[in-house]
Amino acid sequence: MATIDDVAKASGVSKGTVSSVFSKKRPISKEVTERVLAAAKVLNYKPNYWARSLANKSTRIIGLNIQGEKFKFSQFHLSLLNGVLSVCYEHGYRLLVNTLSHSYQNKLEHMVTGPANGEILLNPESEDERIIERLSGDVPIVLIGRPSSDFENHISYVDNDNVSMTEQITRYLLDLGHRNFLFLNAPKDRTVAVDRARGFLAAVQEAGLPQSSYRIVYKPDPDNSSLDFGYETTLKALQANQAITAIIADTDTMALGVYKAAESLRINIPSQLSVFAFSDDSVFSPEFTPPLTGVRLHAERLGREAAVMLIEQMTGNVNTVKRTIVPTDMVIRSSCAAPITNFGGN
Repeated sequence: MATIDDVAKASGVSKGTVSSVFSKKRPISKEVTERVLAAAKVLNYKPNYWARSLANKSTRIIGLNIQGEKFKFSQFHLSLLNGVLSVCYEHGYRLLVNTLSHSYQNKLEHMVTGPANGEILLNPESEDERIIERLSGDVPIVLIGRPSSDFENHISYVDNDNVSMTEQITRYLLDLGHRNFLFLNAPKDRTVAVDRARGFLAAVQEAGLPQSSYRIVYKPDPDNSSLDFGYETTLKALQANQAITAIIADTDTMALGVYKAAESLRINIPSQLSVFAFSDDSVFSPEFTPPLTGVRLHAERLGREAAVMLIEQMTGNVNTVKRTIVPTDMVIRSSCAAPITNFGGN
C-alpha cells in the first residue's frame, strides 16, 4: 500500500506539500497540485482520514442531531438535509446524522462520544439536555428552532416566525367563517409548540372567541405515531363536539390522520371540516383528497443557514450569537373552505 512518502518522492515534493494538497490547509499551485494528484492516482494512494483528523485535531464532520418518533424522514427533513449537505459540500465537510429516540435524550453517554466538530440540533425543548451538555463543553452548536429564554442569549439559531405564522393561519380560517377549532400541536415541551400556541391564542382571543370554542391538544409522546395521534384525537374530538369545523395539524402525517378520521365519520373535507397543516410538498400528497392546504417552511434554506452559521463559528469567523428568521408562505389548496354546514346541527 502506497504511503505519503511514496507520493512525495514520485511527485518531487515534500510530505508537507502532499498533505496540504489533500487537506487544503494552505494554497498549493495548480501545477504542483496536479502533479501530486497524478502521482497519487498512479500509486493508488488514499490519505488516512482518521490519522489526518488526529493530526489536525479536526474531523471536518458536522453533526445533525434529530430526536423524535421512531424516526422516518419527512419531506421537511429531506429538504433540510439537502440544505445542510450543499453547504458541507461547498466547504469540504462530512455530515453525521444522529437520530436519537426521545427516550434516550437524557442519557449523556449517547451524546458525548461523537466525532463531530460542531452540531446542528433540531427540535429544541424548554429544558433541553442536549443544549445543557453542549454548552458545558467546547463543541459549537446551532439550533434549528428557537431556544428557551434561558439559552436565547447564548446560542445561535435559525427558525421560522412561528408565532406570526400561526396567527396568520388562524386569521385565514377565521376570515373563512370558522369559529370552532381543534389545534393538534407538537409535544408541549418543544419551543415550536409554545410559539404556535401563542400565535393561535392571540388570533382567537383577538376575534373574541370564547374559550369553549377552541381546544389545543399537544402530542403527548414524541415517540408515538403522528398519524395515530391525528386519527385518534380527531375521532374522539369530532364525536364529542360536532361544532368543530376547522382543524390545524402540526405535520402532514398528523393531518393524514385527521383525513382518515373524517372519512370514517363520513365528514366531508372541506365543506364540513377544514384542515390546515404546518407543512408543504408532503410525501403523502397522493393520499390527500382534497389536496392539503399548508405552509411552506423553506426547510432547505433553514438547513443552509444553520450550516453556514455553524461553520462560521467553527472556523472562528463569527463569535457573536446570531439569529436568522426564514420567512414562510401559505400554500392554499382545497382542504379549507367556508363552513357550509355544522354537521351536528349545533
